Amino acid sequence: MEILAFGVQADEKPLIEKAFAGHHDVRCLDVFLNEDTAPIAAGYEIISASVNATLNNHVLQTLAAGGTQMIAQRSTGFNNIDLRVAERLGLTVARVSAYSPYSVAEFAWTLAMAVNRRIVRASNRTRDFDFRLDGLMGRDLRGRTVGVLGTGKIGEAFTRIAHGFGMRLLGWDVAENPACAALGMTYVEKDRLLAEADLVSLHVPLLPSTRHLIGADALRTMKDDAILVNSSRGGLIDTHALVGELRAGRFTGVGLDVYEAEAGLFFLDKSLEVVEDDTLARLVTFPNVVVTSHQAYYTTDAVGQIIDTTVRNVLDYSAGRRSENVLVPAEASS
Repeated sequence: MEILAFGVQADEKPLIEKAFAGHHDVRCLDVFLNEDTAPIAAGYEIISASVNATLNNHVLQTLAAGGTQMIAQRSTGFNNIDLRVAERLGLTVARVSAYSPYSVAEFAWTLAMAVNRRIVRASNRTRDFDFRLDGLMGRDLRGRTVGVLGTGKIGEAFTRIAHGFGMRLLGWDVAENPACAALGMTYVEKDRLLAEADLVSLHVPLLPSTRHLIGADALRTMKDDAILVNSSRGGLIDTHALVGELRAGRFTGVGLDVYEAEAGLFFLDKSLEVVEDDTLARLVTFPNVVVTSHQAYYTTDAVGQIIDTTVRNVLDYSAGRRSENVLVPAEASS
């Protein structure tokens, strides 16, 4: 059987081909799965999609009509998939329930340090042999307060690094993580965390209840000189409201690896095109903002784990087995 994999980055292709070797043939495409590209999957029983795939009603109908029966998503998040439609169509959908939390946690800290110490501005200056320090002053993080929204595996890894910096730890989640509490984290209400934290980092999934978790009111609650980092999902932040606060001169820095309207932009080369997203265009002009293209997970360790789990999901499907990675059907016999 040949698997069709959409949205495969150049660095990923040899890893995917090696992982599937001896099990199934795999055809890797660099195009993303969406309404325009879904017809390519006709005749493929199993397809694999990336995090930026569009798996709405139209796409799922097209896949099912073309003979697809199994979708193996190469990510933890699945807010891009209409699971109710997939189940109605009898499709099997699996995801990667976990991979290296350190990849994302370490990158979140990379963003935090980059905006705190003005690394991008400094690097751009020295390329022009401008070695002045004007405007490059940062702050020590030791002794300051970090607020971690979401203390699962990634949030815990982020907290351990914050503990190493010697920071005061505040957390917010639906359930406390004993490992974070053991590090000295105090769990508080979201508004208190936002009001007291010098650095706020987001590590929660995107759900209807968390969309725009950081909206206009939350942004106004934060300190004027706070640092905000989002390496989870773009929809957690109301970007229009964030731009408004940045225009008012607030925040020491903002580091974003995700953007709520990133589909159709991130992972693609748009350098020769006119980007019509005025909010994103305005956002990247602020000197205290660093935007990266959803690369926090992109380490050999994490990508390798994602691919290995995807292969296992496909093999489980082929053998009629069910694992914790299966999202649809909701219930099935082992």
